[in-house]
Amino acid sequence: MLGFDIVAIVVVVLFILILLAGIKTVPQGYNFTVERFGAYTRTLKPGLSLIVPFIDRIGARMIMMEQVLDVPSQEVITRDNATITSDGVAFYQVMNAADAAYEVSNLELALLNLTMTNIRTVMGSMDLDELLSNRDEINSRLLHVVDAAAAPWGVKISRIEIKDINPPRDLVDAMGRQMKAEREKRAAILEAEGARQSEILRAEGEKQSLILEAEGARQAAFLEAEARERTGEADAKATEMVSKAIAEGNMQAINYFIAKQYVETLGEVIKSPNQKVLMLPIEATSILGALGGIGEISKEVFGKDAPAIRGGRVPDSGDNR
Repeated sequence: MLGFDIVAIVVVVLFILILLAGIKTVPQGYNFTVERFGAYTRTLKPGLSLIVPFIDRIGARMIMMEQVLDVPSQEVITRDNATITSDGVAFYQVMNAADAAYEVSNLELALLNLTMTNIRTVMGSMDLDELLSNRDEINSRLLHVVDAAAAPWGVKISRIEIKDINPPRDLVDAMGRQMKAEREKRAAILEAEGARQSEILRAEGEKQSLILEAEGARQAAFLEAEARERTGEADAKATEMVSKAIAEGNMQAINYFIAKQYVETLGEVIKSPNQKVLMLPIEATSILGALGGIGEISKEVFGKDAPAIRGGRVPDSGDNR
């Protein structure tokens, strides 16, 4: 019985060891390939899986998470024969573990060389100015080409980014001088444009000022002519009324008219710029005396019944003097 017990224990231990050899645990983010006698049979997903011990074995352990591939710096000759150095970074993800394990040897090295080769191809087909200003276009073209080339390997290229583009030092200095000259040119153009616009605005302002001045002069002349016309109409009407009053024998009207003309003429003589010294009897009594003389002349012309101006006063009808 003792020997039988030992055999049973050995068998149980072997069974447990064989069972443990057939149990495989796959971590999250990984896929394992299973090979039977060296040939690929299936892929193990994350979790607990069973394989046939001593017949099946784990082949490749593939990372299914997105990975980063650093592209080292390399020299590139552009279409206009400028030599630059450029580096970048690529992001890829294994979509099919079997293809990534068995369709290419050393997947990471293959992706690296594929990316570097296409960087030289894409950048070499562009001018330096296009390289410096169209990084989005470079990234898009690289992504399209590399993703299509890596598709048979079960890999998806999600992004390719160019990190640095470094022209030679002398070329950078030349570009700096060119940029400075271009900015000075733009500044000169803007300054000339500003001066031109200023002259245009100044001329426009002077033109508008002359137009407004001419308009004001025209309006003033129109108003002055209208005032003269109204003054002439008023004088004509006053003369007509005075003539009518004289014809009717009203001497007060002619005395008023003559006195008005006398005062206006005297004012014009005083305002004349050619008169430096003026000595005239401008007292009120002198004016009234002159009016009295005018009244006597009128009496002789129109008859004795006409009222006389005495002492500059027109007598009333009840005056006995």
